Amino acid sequence: MELHQLRILRELADLGSVNAVAKALFVSPSAVSQHLAQLQRGFPAPLTQKEGRRLVLTAEGKLLAAAAATVASTLAEANAQIRTVDQDRDVPIRIAGFHSIGQTVFAPLLTVPQGQLPPLHFCDEDVSQQDFPALTSTYDLVLAHRMPHTAPWPEDRIKVIPLAFEPLDIAIHQDHPLAKFDQLSPAQVINERWVVSRPGYSPADVLETIAALAGKAPRIEHRVNDYATAAALVEAGDCLGILPRFTVRKTIDPSVTLRPIKGLDSGRQIDLLLRAEHLHRSTVKDVIEAIREAVQRLVIG
Repeated sequence: MELHQLRILRELADLGSVNAVAKALFVSPSAVSQHLAQLQRGFPAPLTQKEGRRLVLTAEGKLLAAAAATVASTLAEANAQIRTVDQDRDVPIRIAGFHSIGQTVFAPLLTVPQGQLPPLHFCDEDVSQQDFPALTSTYDLVLAHRMPHTAPWPEDRIKVIPLAFEPLDIAIHQDHPLAKFDQLSPAQVINERWVVSRPGYSPADVLETIAALAGKAPRIEHRVNDYATAAALVEAGDCLGILPRFTVRKTIDPSVTLRPIKGLDSGRQIDLLLRAEHLHRSTVKDVIEAIREAVQRLVIG
């Protein structure tokens, strides 16, 4: 049993397929399969099994994958004690985030006085909610969002740092007849035309709830994930939209206004996801604190 074999097993647990592991580790799928086969020789119980065309972990495989995460955390702790802070300060931190948080948080992090943070490498990731945890395999820190009524993050595999709760509001042109109301009920808006995200993303989830409360299917004209584009369509007076209250402030025209949804506590939790071993690095902790402060400034406005 070797460390790289344990890592491959752990990646399979997090990423869910041999091809995804191969892509993440920059090796071929056959190499991944070979290492898994070599690891299997050291254990009498099967670590993996076929589920359709996919290779998944057995209960024993999941147990060993969890142990692999513990090993990685222990090694990271030892490495942190060996390396000096100055040495670690030069190691870049890779940060991923969904589009709207990237538009509002990434740039402020670069304004932190030089020397206080390590080099930061950003990437925007427009993924469905259930796909955020797997990103921790590629990035040191992942800014993610989750609807409160959905399944929690897999905290047996990743660490979760709550940052803020962001309401999702109805976006409406200021000249629209409904804009005179401070709040809008599902019955008031259900007959309007809509621009909303593709299924699996939070605006679409909110509109589904509005439709359920109103007892009528919505009239969806446009499926757009990018909030700036959705806001532009609302600005044109073509439709209503559903936008996050804090993270769209810099991207919407002043003619677009936001209204809370009456009788519905709609919103999303913004969290920071990471693997446990990264918490042993003081530079990662510094970046986490900087992200926390940037998000709080965003919420306060």
